[in-house]
Amino acid sequence: MQLRLNLSTSPRENKRPFLAAAALLGTVGVLALLFLSHAAYTSWRANRDIRSSIARLEQQIHDSQTKQQALDSYFKSQQAQQVLDRATFLNSLIGERSFPWTKVFMDLGEILPAGVRVISISPRLDGGRALIKFTVSTTTDESKVKFLEALEHSKDFADIQVQAEHREQTSTDVLIDLTAWYVTI
Repeated sequence: MQLRLNLSTSPRENKRPFLAAAALLGTVGVLALLFLSHAAYTSWRANRDIRSSIARLEQQIHDSQTKQQALDSYFKSQQAQQVLDRATFLNSLIGERSFPWTKVFMDLGEILPAGVRVISISPRLDGGRALIKFTVSTTTDESKVKFLEALEHSKDFADIQVQAEHREQTSTDVLIDLTAWYVTI
């Protein structure tokens, strides 16, 4: 029979708990490495897609800016300016045709006292209202005052300003140049 004797000064240590803990920590570390690697790869792939869409959008912006510069240079050309001027002129003619001449004459007819007649009218449309410059002729100062009072009390005309007043040399009529805003368009 053989006896096993330990002649060392210290007893033999049990290293199994350390090895088990190290194996467990190593396994957790490997799993964490796999999880974080997968998350990093997924994030990199998503960022790659975002970067490619950003690059595509930047290219579209660049193309749009190039087209905008080409259009700006075209519209600054002499030929385009002539077309734009012609369009502005035609739009002003259309605006004048859409001016409610009949309504203006009806409103003036309601407030014109005896002895007052309209000589000329010229409207200018401005934001839903019309600035009307007109010249009237009155036979007496009394009819002139009645006309101005009736014009001021009218709901269709506002901000009446007398621009000039002068008498005709050949008759006793007084010519009055007025401006007023016609607000009922």
